Amino acid sequence: MTEKPATTRTVKKTISAALPADPFTMPSVEFPPAVREMAEKSVAQAKEAYAKFKTAAEEATDALEDTYESTRKGVIEFNFKALDAAKTNTDATFDFIKEIISAKSVAEAIELQTSFARKQFEALSGQAKEFQELATKIASESGSPLKDAFSKAVKELKAA
Repeated sequence: MTEKPATTRTVKKTISAALPADPFTMPSVEFPPAVREMAEKSVAQAKEAYAKFKTAAEEATDALEDTYESTRKGVIEFNFKALDAAKTNTDATFDFIKEIISAKSVAEAIELQTSFARKQFEALSGQAKEFQELATKIASESGSPLKDAFSKAVKELKAA
């Protein structure tokens, strides 16, 4: 028995018969219904998780924007209050200078100086109290949006 040696042409025909016509196509595979159902549930859960994450991110962004806006308004109000206090103190100082220049005696100048110092101490004490109250208000208002967002997130986590 003599066998013919395989030629290149015969080998190519044998290989091409064993391989699909398009090697890049996926073979159609039938998945069991349980696997398909599990995959669909996974996709649905992923979509739901993404939607929740997106909503949470948007709410956090809104809370930060509200915080920045209330802080900006508070800082502007604080700056106006500081400018007003500076103007009041400067006006009082110029009035004092006018009075002390027109003083007739050293005793009168000392009396004016004492009176001015007492008035300025009272004014500065009042201004410091106003600044403290305003700073407390600004801090409270600035933190409120974040506090509300955090409380809402905790409630949603407890509900889930």
